[in-house]
Formats: sequence, structure tokens, C-alpha cells
Amino acid sequence: MGMLVPSRSSSVKLRMSKTKTAFFCQNCGTQSAKWIGKCPSCGEWNSFVEEVVSRDDKKPSGFSTKKKKSKPRLISDLQTDTKQRIPILDQELHRVLGGGLVPGSLILFGGEPGIGKSTLMLQVALRQLNLSVLYVSGEESEEQIRMRVERLGMDNPRCYVLMETELDTILVHLEDVQPNLVIIDSIQTLQSSDIDSAPGSISQVRDCTTRLMKFAKETHTPVFLIGHITKEGTLAGPKVLEHMVDTVLQFEGDRHHIYRLLRSTKNRFGSTNELGIYEMQGTGLREVANPSEILIHTQSEQLSGSAIAATMEGLRPLLIEIQALVSTAVYGTPQRNTTGFDIRRLNMLLAVLEKRSGFRLGMKDVFLNIAGGMRLEDPAMDLAVISAVLSSNEDIPVPANYCFAGEVGLSGEIRPVPRIDQRINEAMKLGMEKIFVSKHSKGLQEVGKGIQIVAVGKVEELFSELFG
Repeated sequence: MGMLVPSRSSSVKLRMSKTKTAFFCQNCGTQSAKWIGKCPSCGEWNSFVEEVVSRDDKKPSGFSTKKKKSKPRLISDLQTDTKQRIPILDQELHRVLGGGLVPGSLILFGGEPGIGKSTLMLQVALRQLNLSVLYVSGEESEEQIRMRVERLGMDNPRCYVLMETELDTILVHLEDVQPNLVIIDSIQTLQSSDIDSAPGSISQVRDCTTRLMKFAKETHTPVFLIGHITKEGTLAGPKVLEHMVDTVLQFEGDRHHIYRLLRSTKNRFGSTNELGIYEMQGTGLREVANPSEILIHTQSEQLSGSAIAATMEGLRPLLIEIQALVSTAVYGTPQRNTTGFDIRRLNMLLAVLEKRSGFRLGMKDVFLNIAGGMRLEDPAMDLAVISAVLSSNEDIPVPANYCFAGEVGLSGEIRPVPRIDQRINEAMKLGMEKIFVSKHSKGLQEVGKGIQIVAVGKVEELFSELFG
């Protein structure tokens, strides 16, 4: 018997088999070797799409093809980078980033459609007069960019604009321009020639981010990546995208309200507790330097169900108005609705008032709202929440120059909160005459010379101080 010789067609198939494909969930990025009807990670149906993972003729990815020699070094021999942070003229963004831009950092900037992501990034590009900026837009035309620039009323002679979605072309322009700052709008519109899939797919987003990260690290150029948001409120694309970048910024707010919040959910070079506040105007986004003055509604007629909470967002103290409405339940089951406050924490506070303090709220509707459309999670708002609820229930207004800072425990005790001195000083700046805090707070004798501090230990004591 002779040896079997593979035919020409079989050899072609062997060469073609080097192209590897895999199935990815378009909702969460889970990878599978075969098609699956229901994603085992997020539970989404019919979300797996086949994408090319690698090819035999794949080009070397990255910004540069030069290979640098590296060798293991002792940790004591490592040198720190002495480069200073790049200051940003936008003070809110400057604070949230931790004190400016770190050279070579990769920043992912996400937010809902129409929230103002492109407007804020274009403002940053136009304000940085001391930097050469390249703004890459894959979603808008030159006319649209020019109309937005005219609406903002700004100009920067060192700001370049590029309308391109092909990543290889963008990298060539980056070598020519050599900017000090790069803004990509958005990462879901970029397409790499190394991947045979549509823009915005899992493979495309991952490959484009990898090559832009390589460019940022090799050239020490900070790069902003604008990202889309899914219907669940998470960043679109694979979860590994958030692990690859250095900083993840979240732009929040309701399109029906004028205020926008900028938070950091990940920051390798600073704190994630800082908060930036903007006001949407016809000429762009305006920085809110003192948000307490605009978040407190002053009115001549005092109404029940309103209380001022002294909260902290990172290192920034805020005074914000808590509004509550308690009414008799018209339907069989009482309603519990909140806006900007955790509904589970409200139910806990109502249970404490019912069980520990004897207030009959079980058959009443309770509605709670944080003024300004903000969403906060500071436990120090508990004291203001129960004050607003009791004020609405008794129909007795709380004086407008009273504020509250304290956490309520399950036994009805008022627990101390951190940084009470900063909260008291902020209340003094805005003309508050009295602040209610926990009697277990430390260092009350050293602060509050121009404000009356009322220390309470139980919910009953608070009720007696407010309503007699």
C-alpha cells in the first residue's frame, strides 16, 4: 500500500484553519468556544456573536514595532518617574483625577447618551492653551464640531481635530502631530485592520484599547477614551476594558435636570471619593465651585417635610436639601418611593421609627427626594431624612437655618460620622445657626464657635428638640 498524500484542497484548509474565531457575549464580554443561547454570566439571551480572534497574517499590534530589551531588576534599583502631573484648567476634573493628568495615563470616560460627554471633553481640549491637543471624532462631522465650538465660545490655536475611525491612520497622525493630549470620541467607533469584525465589537474594542495603551505608555501622552453606556448603566464592551485603563470616570445626571456629577470609580493615581459638579447651560458645562449654595432652596414660606443634611463627597463638604412627604395611604399597600436615596435604607429608617420610637408610619405613603437630582450615599444623611419624615408627618416645618449630620442605628441611637469639623465649618459658612450631631462625636469643643451644636443620642431626643 502506498502512502496517502494530502491533496491541494486539504493543504489549503490546513492553512485556513489558522484563523481562530470565538463567540463573545455582546452584553458582558464573556468568551465561549461555541454558540450559547443564554449567557452564563449575565443571563442575556441570543447575545453571542462569532468574532475573529487571530489570523495567520496578523500584523504586529501596537504603536511601535521596535522591541525594547528588558531584564529583571532588583526592586531597590527601580527609579521613580520624576515627571510632574499636567494641570487641567477645569478645576472639577482636576480634583476628580487626583490633582491633574499623569503622563502616559489612559482614562476611560463614560456616561449616558446626551449627558454631555463630548461637550465636556471638547471644553477640556479648548481650554488647554498650553498643550497641543488632538481631538479624534468618529461620530461627528466637521460641521457638527464647528457648531459646538461656536456654541461654547472658545478657541485654541493648538487644538487639532481629526475625523477618522481607522486606528492605523490615527496612529500615523499621532506620530506626525505628536500631541501632548489625545481625546478619542469614542472607543466604540474605532476599527483595527487586525480584526475582522465590526466596530464596537468585543474584539475591536479590546484590540484598539491595547494599541492606544501601548502608545500612551511609550510616548508618555495622556489619552482620554470616551465610552458608551449599556441599558443597565455599565460601560459597553468587555469588562477587561476597565481593568486595562488607569482611570474610569463616570458622568452622571438626569437629562431633565441641569446638574451633572463627575465621579471616579477607579483611579490608580488618586482617590475615588472625589466628586465634580457641573451645571448644564446653553454655552456648555459650567463648573460649580460652591454647590451648597445652589442645592439649598431658600423660600420665604416655611413648609413641612424639608431638612438640610451636611454630607461629605470625598474631601468636599456639601449641604443639601432633603424633602419628604408623608400622607395616608389611599390604596391598600403603602408606597415607598425615593429619588436620589437608597430605598432599602429608607425602609430601614422607617422601621426604626416604627419599632424603637413608636411613630405609626406603617400605613402611610412615604416619598423622599434629594433636591437637585443628585444621588448620594452618605450615612450622615440619616438624621436629616428622619427629621424631614417626622416634619411632614407632624406637619410642622423645620427651621431653614437648622442642619443635621448623624447616622441612625437599628436601635434608634444616633451614631457619630467622620469629619464632623468640616461639616460644621461648611454649615457656618452658609449661615446655619444650629446643627444636630451625635453626642458621641469627638472634638466638638474645638469647632463651631459661631454655630450652636446640639448633641443628641436617640431619635426621641431629636424629636423633642425639634417639635417639643
